[in-house]
Amino acid sequence: MAQPLVDTEDGYDEHVPYHRTLQELETAYAAVGTSPQTEGTVELIVRRPAEREREVLEVGELSRTEGLVGDSWVSRPSKSTPDGSPDPLRQLTIMNSRVLATVARTPDRWRLAGDQLIVDLDLSIDNLPPGTRLRIGTAEVEVSEPPHTGCAKFSGRFGVDALRFVSNREGKRQRRRGLNASVITAGTVRAGDRVTVRV
Repeated sequence: MAQPLVDTEDGYDEHVPYHRTLQELETAYAAVGTSPQTEGTVELIVRRPAEREREVLEVGELSRTEGLVGDSWVSRPSKSTPDGSPDPLRQLTIMNSRVLATVARTPDRWRLAGDQLIVDLDLSIDNLPPGTRLRIGTAEVEVSEPPHTGCAKFSGRFGVDALRFVSNREGKRQRRRGLNASVITAGTVRAGDRVTVRV
């Protein structure tokens, strides 16, 4: 069953006690070990029905036209398309669960990241260059070229040093902030499903 969460309007000040320093982030991240490179797991599915809203799903449907069905991507204007329509290369965002556990600290705050799929899989550029296809549940998605970058909202929720942690040279190489993807084959995704790199 979906679990709704509505973010506050005050700049996310209530999350400040959870923020870690850059050194704390690097130490904690090193301690969690590395994610698998070829076959991982869907740890969380999050739908964004509207601005500042999150719903955690046990089951999600991926569509070639809608992305995650019920998510607001389909209605959000984009600065990266000539007519402002939703960017198909940014249909889904996928983030690594070990990185998210490091910056969010507690599982109940994972959904604040705003990514639809949280997975335990190596998302680095070396492991998943643009064009790589992933089998997720019964769906298939393709890794997009445009990078997924951190923003003021990410910094507000997890801290300025968390933004530095995902945005420095190593953070970008590892895609700590995650990656953009588009749906190639529609299908069903469940929490706990396998994520397989297609070869």
